[in-house]
Amino acid sequence: MLRYLTAGESHGRAIVVTVEGLPAGIPFGAEQVRAELARRRLGYGRGPRMRFEQDEVTLLGGLRHGRTLGSPVAIEIANTEWPKWTEEMSPDPGRPERVLTQPRPGHADLAGMQKYGFADARDVLERASARETAARVAAGALAKAFLAQLGVEVVSHIVQLGTARAERGLRPAPQDLARVDESEVRCFDEEAEGRMVAEVKAAAKDGDSLGGVAEVLAYGVPVGLGSHVHWDRKLDGLLAQALMSIQAIKAVAFGEGFGLAGLRGSQAHDAIYWSPGDAPTSGGFERRTDRAGGIEGGMSTGALIVARVAMKPLATLNRPVLETVDVATKEAALSFRERTDVTAVPAMGVVAETMVALVLASEALRKFGGDSLAEVLRNRDGYMAALGETPSVPPPVA
Repeated sequence: MLRYLTAGESHGRAIVVTVEGLPAGIPFGAEQVRAELARRRLGYGRGPRMRFEQDEVTLLGGLRHGRTLGSPVAIEIANTEWPKWTEEMSPDPGRPERVLTQPRPGHADLAGMQKYGFADARDVLERASARETAARVAAGALAKAFLAQLGVEVVSHIVQLGTARAERGLRPAPQDLARVDESEVRCFDEEAEGRMVAEVKAAAKDGDSLGGVAEVLAYGVPVGLGSHVHWDRKLDGLLAQALMSIQAIKAVAFGEGFGLAGLRGSQAHDAIYWSPGDAPTSGGFERRTDRAGGIEGGMSTGALIVARVAMKPLATLNRPVLETVDVATKEAALSFRERTDVTAVPAMGVVAETMVALVLASEALRKFGGDSLAEVLRNRDGYMAALGETPSVPPPVA
């Protein structure tokens, strides 16, 4: 299985991630991390911090001459604005210059202060910040590099921003990802893109923020990842937990999701057809609809995996109007503001790709195993070849 751990604070010296469990021999380099981090910075409505901060990537271990070694991979993403925060975020004994005592509604501030006994909201917000997802995206670059060797590709696009929605069912293929990233809001529907940009402009004018929905698509996933046997190994459960862990995510659905609740059973399921030449990832069994989102009984079916991820509007506003209480004086106040975005939904899609890739990579390793990439591929090839065979029925026991 794949394991990873991130560390670091938003305005600290660096964000770091350690990834353990990858096989040896995966081609990988710092440029792949930089490319994914650059995609995370995309999107109309991002704040000035995206222009000020740069992602300085250092590969600290686990790689040699452009390939993984099978040992833990450590990646550091330095904060280029650290000199401005050296005193305020110093790990050495001292006192902060400014104590934040007006927690923001909708953020981790107050619950975190109460949980850990902090008097300063910065002790919470620095780690709760979505800056932490830079480390996840770095880890996801490794997962995507591994999945690519298995023929699996994960892409995302924005299907809703504010009230503006893209045409349902209009989906990018892997070769369309560059076109998606060229969109100001990472939307594949050009007509909806203009309406989304207009919503961001209107919210920015009002000093407000916007949420939205990203759709994540995983192509080439073989049948059988996940399990029906144990509750904590179900693929949709693992994906849902990973996607819900992204900051500000409030809902996750697969396929038709909540829409299935209003249908009869005769309309709600994906019929199965035998089409050996058209369904290589599922042993010749084909589903021509994706109401289940490519997952049945906690296992991948070999069909396209479809997940939708809903992000709430950001809790930090450029025009503070949210009422709160000063935790020191207990008097009514308005929540403080940090440098913020109008929306981070386009970037959230990239982070959602990362989380899906990390889960799929982990489950592929659980399914196929192996210490080297070559061994994993041999195991995968043997499994896929056997899918085309009719299982033998064991004789009755005397």
